[in-house]
Amino acid sequence: MSMFCYQCQETAGGKGCTVRGVCGKTESTAKLQDLLIYAVKGISEIVVKGKLDVSKLKDINYEVINSLFITITNANFDNASIMDQIRRMLDMRDTLRDKVSVSELHDAATFTVDSEESMLEKASEVGVLATKNEDIRSLTQMITYGVKGMAAYTEHAKNLGKESLEISEFIYEALAAALDKSLSVDQLVALTLKTGEYGVKAMALLDEANTSAYGNPEISEVNIGVKNNPAILISGHDLADLEQLLEQTKDSGVDVYTHSEMLPAHYYPAFKKYKNFVGNYGNSWWRQIDEFVSFRGPILFTTNCIVPPRSEEVRGRIFTTGSSGYPGCKHIDADEKGHKDFSEIIALAKTLPSPEEIETGSIVGGFAHNQVIALADQVVAAVKSGAIKKFFVMAGCDGRMNSRKYYTEFAENLPNDTVILTAGCAKYRYNKLHLGDIGGIPRVLDAGQCNDSYSLAVIAMKLKEVFGLEDINELPIAYNIAWYEQKAVIVLLALLYLGVKNIHLGPTLPGFLSPNVAKVLVTQFGITPIGTVDEDIELFLAK
Repeated sequence: MSMFCYQCQETAGGKGCTVRGVCGKTESTAKLQDLLIYAVKGISEIVVKGKLDVSKLKDINYEVINSLFITITNANFDNASIMDQIRRMLDMRDTLRDKVSVSELHDAATFTVDSEESMLEKASEVGVLATKNEDIRSLTQMITYGVKGMAAYTEHAKNLGKESLEISEFIYEALAAALDKSLSVDQLVALTLKTGEYGVKAMALLDEANTSAYGNPEISEVNIGVKNNPAILISGHDLADLEQLLEQTKDSGVDVYTHSEMLPAHYYPAFKKYKNFVGNYGNSWWRQIDEFVSFRGPILFTTNCIVPPRSEEVRGRIFTTGSSGYPGCKHIDADEKGHKDFSEIIALAKTLPSPEEIETGSIVGGFAHNQVIALADQVVAAVKSGAIKKFFVMAGCDGRMNSRKYYTEFAENLPNDTVILTAGCAKYRYNKLHLGDIGGIPRVLDAGQCNDSYSLAVIAMKLKEVFGLEDINELPIAYNIAWYEQKAVIVLLALLYLGVKNIHLGPTLPGFLSPNVAKVLVTQFGITPIGTVDEDIELFLAK
């Protein structure tokens, strides 16, 4: 077997990619990512066993979360940059190890590699399948994937000046535990729920970072048509990168459009001052294959989700920054003060045609927790009067599978007295449908990016308080969540930690769940795979 990866929903056959990733990553890229994670686990073991003060490891803390982010699905396909990061982490690891006195360390804390060949050889020994026990492997990987999602949110917060040593300490704890062969299934299940606990903390930290920097999201109408100016398309998730791009383009005559998960940037008050921040272009991440062609201008990736471009022409217009990377695409690093020079992107935009229009009109969003809680009286009155019978949380990820049409059909077939609460790119399956409103409350309430699933949890907790309920599961809220990659994993674990039960998960259950671990999730938490649209709606409405 040349490679093995099953961290995303589209993994081959629902079991694992063994030749080439469905995402497009090659065998060598997959192996190098495995080795990078292994090196980070070695650092974690040294930190935990050496009882090091995490507050004195700030540079290492950041590089650890950056390394984790690099390995998230569709984030970085650039072998050269991954190898550079492996070398960086090994240098940091060895410096740490020399400062502590720990007698027993795992191979992850001591191995050496020098060339690409030796890296690939070592990676073949330490990948996912190195853990032979299927249930231990399943739980260990679920924790690792949750930590990857947590790291992504933590990095975004760090880019806005917000850090949590508590979260960093947990990341070290969890990754060191992944090397501990003595842990039982029960201990790993407990650590899985603890991962969810820290996932809540990470999303709360990012929420604080975003809102303190840019204000609370507010109800906003976003243009989905185009103007006739040259333009830049920004994709990914990082709002700090967007702010720098807007500052550098505001007097340039170049417009800026968001793509996919950057759409919710339009909901923040601070960005409304930029007159050249003109709208959202296209749909969710996987549609970029066609939409980047018709956009015609340069594209800036701030994070995942990159799809390998079909043509060299499109590749020549793609720029990456942060944890993202793709071979042949220009990568823009920050200087010592965190500044990124986007002048090359702006200059290229001025030489290229304006975007081709692919749709017209507008969409409405901005229903994060602060905005919805401000409407609490109106919402509660609608529930008490029977105007709103049920809320459906349909947060999560979009993907390429035809089976994801289920979510469009599910939204279309919901009764008119129901409201959809959404966050993440899953919303593109139904956010342009004309589903109407209930007494002025839109039937699709978009809270924002995938990390803004935190907002949906805050809203649920507030409604629980308002209605005087003891259990969050007594609320008229049903959960029908789509997942794709590791940020969705940490959102799921966070919901489980908060006590949410009876979640429907699709379009398939994760390939990394062994039969026994899947059984635990079903029996203890009521997680269920999706069925047919009609059957699921009937089941949800009967509860």
